[in-house]
Amino acid sequence: MLNQKIADLRKDYKLASLDESDIAPYPLAQFGKWWQEAIDSEIDESNAMTLATSTPDGRPSARIVLLKSFDEEGFLFFTNYESRKGQELAQNPHVTLLFFWRELERQVRIEGTVSKAPASISNEYYNTRPLGSRIGAIASPQSKVIPGRSFLDEQVDQVAAKYAHTAPQRPDYWGGYIVKPQAIEFWQGRSSRLHDRILYSLAPDGSWTTARLAP
Repeated sequence: MLNQKIADLRKDYKLASLDESDIAPYPLAQFGKWWQEAIDSEIDESNAMTLATSTPDGRPSARIVLLKSFDEEGFLFFTNYESRKGQELAQNPHVTLLFFWRELERQVRIEGTVSKAPASISNEYYNTRPLGSRIGAIASPQSKVIPGRSFLDEQVDQVAAKYAHTAPQRPDYWGGYIVKPQAIEFWQGRSSRLHDRILYSLAPDGSWTTARLAP
């Protein structure tokens, strides 16, 4: 079972450390600090994050989505509500987000619950998207089985023709989700796999506690 060529792939992390004396008192402030450092480092698609969902009976799935905003309300992304992820989110609102910024040897793992963003936010973002992306959101029956690429191309052509002289409006089945965090772990790679892991956990009274986890 063991493939030695794969097993021998390794990197020793030495760029930085994460100490309790250096972290912000609130996880969103700490995330904002790391986020800005990712932006300043010009990491390609620094807003790419893994979204993990599961069915009510615990069958997981994961995919990459793009963060579009974050604040005290949570982490915002957009997708098709009728997609596989949308259906799983409707059945089970507990999710995990994961950022991996390889260039900084960092991960951020966010556990929380998801809810749909207000229609006003979804409309505002949809209307800022390139025309092709707005048309694609209407044309693609995301996650559904289709007979071939030509079917999708035909759907796009039909939608594009329909909106040749008017701006497309956001379909009801497409919009935003907000992940409200309940736990956020900051992971900084360290040498010999002895990584730094600081976990923020939301207490029942709304305050945040911190703890160091063993790597």
